[in-house]
Amino acid sequence: MTGFFGNGPVQLALAAGGVVAVVSAVVGVFTVIRGQSFAGHALSDIGTVGGSGAFLVGVSPLSGFVVVNLAGAATMELLGVRRPRGRDVATGIVLGAALGLSALFLYWDTTVHSTTGATVTILFGSLFTISGNLIAPMAVLGGLALAGMLFLYRPLLLSSVSPDMASARGVPVRWVGVTFLLTMAVAVSMSSVVVGAILSTALLIGPAATALRLTRRPGLAMVVAAVLGIVATWAGIALAYDSYYWPPAGRGWPVSFFVVALVFVFYLLADLARTLADRRRSRSIAAVPSTPTLPPATGATCSPA
Repeated sequence: MTGFFGNGPVQLALAAGGVVAVVSAVVGVFTVIRGQSFAGHALSDIGTVGGSGAFLVGVSPLSGFVVVNLAGAATMELLGVRRPRGRDVATGIVLGAALGLSALFLYWDTTVHSTTGATVTILFGSLFTISGNLIAPMAVLGGLALAGMLFLYRPLLLSSVSPDMASARGVPVRWVGVTFLLTMAVAVSMSSVVVGAILSTALLIGPAATALRLTRRPGLAMVVAAVLGIVATWAGIALAYDSYYWPPAGRGWPVSFFVVALVFVFYLLADLARTLADRRRSRSIAAVPSTPTLPPATGATCSPA
């Protein structure tokens, strides 16, 4: 009866979703540029250990996501630091161990403590059940992540484009990479609370990849990605709120479904726009007439008559 904007859970969902969308967009741009999408996906799965473990001990899932993801990011970096290909191997090892623990913790959540909704909340999120006590910690974490990205922007951009040039200019490439991975862990932890551990990669990668299809400037891409993330998140909340009256009536659809679906649609539209722009550019280049050239001199001379 209070309406959409007067509803308490909706207000909390809009606030939390907006913060997470901005942080995920800014971190996601460099995640795509650096080709670390697999690491982001791995961290989202690793975070299920923290989320499910938090339910077991009765603490906030956000704290569990953050602690375990930070530990997982540090472990992946330490195990894979000796050789470039070792990073993917280390990520796979840590991911496999984390999924095994997640299965065990989720089993205990549903059997020992009888928290039947824990699995759905951890894996797929539940924005309408976010506690007001989480808004302040999420704002602090988001501010720290954005401050870290601002501090790392120039060395991170240089090391992402050319690690050799960055090393030659004195940039500590390894520590920049470690710091960024830890920042990514924070962003993934926050998005796991909003859209769930399984779908958090969509909010991290989707808006960023869409923005990079529209512009090649990293700074502008961050702004575009943040706008797209906020639109997708807030529109997803509105659609989920209205879906209470959709079939099956009285049940409603999950917010995470609408957020991920909108992100996917945005990327398809951006990809289509980029493809059409490339075709028009190719046609305009082909339509430009070539400059006529004179035939080469043969070197023959005429004798007087």
